[in-house]
Amino acid sequence: MGNIFLLSLVAAANASLLAAVTVMLFLPSPKRLLLGFLLGALLISLTTGFVIVFAVHNSSATSTAQNSLSPSMDITLGLIALLVAYVLHGGHDKRLKGRRKKKQEGAEKSPSKVEQLLGRGSARVTFAVGVVLTLPGVAYLAALRELDNLNYGTVPTVLVILGFNVMLLLLLEVPLLGYALAPETTVVEVQRFRAWLSRSGRRMAIIGAAGIGVLLVARGVIGFLT
Repeated sequence: MGNIFLLSLVAAANASLLAAVTVMLFLPSPKRLLLGFLLGALLISLTTGFVIVFAVHNSSATSTAQNSLSPSMDITLGLIALLVAYVLHGGHDKRLKGRRKKKQEGAEKSPSKVEQLLGRGSARVTFAVGVVLTLPGVAYLAALRELDNLNYGTVPTVLVILGFNVMLLLLLEVPLLGYALAPETTVVEVQRFRAWLSRSGRRMAIIGAAGIGVLLVARGVIGFLT
């Protein structure tokens, strides 16, 4: 259970989500836009969690092959997490961004496609963007794998998935609640947190991805040997 909580913290460190929240806070009717985004994010995230845990993992075909597939799944997810840590640590993503920046030199910087969509100020659009930006990542899939291994009953499993999603979307839920209570303060604090994340987010992401990767690969290897 502790691993699931740690994975939820890793999954919550979503820079794209924070960037989207910052954009929406400066648009008209930010509460409506944030709420639309939240509903879209919850739709895809909860649906994915329930389908994987109940429809896939509990199917007869999956149950029959579960013992042989589980270690392979752990190792695969672990290697993906280690690859993410390697890319971040080696600065490969920075070099890619540098090449893109060179191509754009001399041209006026224009908003990204996501920013353009959010700029329409439509809750329906933010709902759709929330669905796209909250597609499950490695940490979420690993948490669902961990939850399936715990063999909880239906009600505890549902509660764990709901709790994970609360943690997953903290960067959206906290600003939404804060804006309802103190709009001006919330805007300032979100900008401050985003600045801090830009300075320290890479190091945190490397540590988190590497830790998860090592844990999953080790568990997968142990699973094959036992």
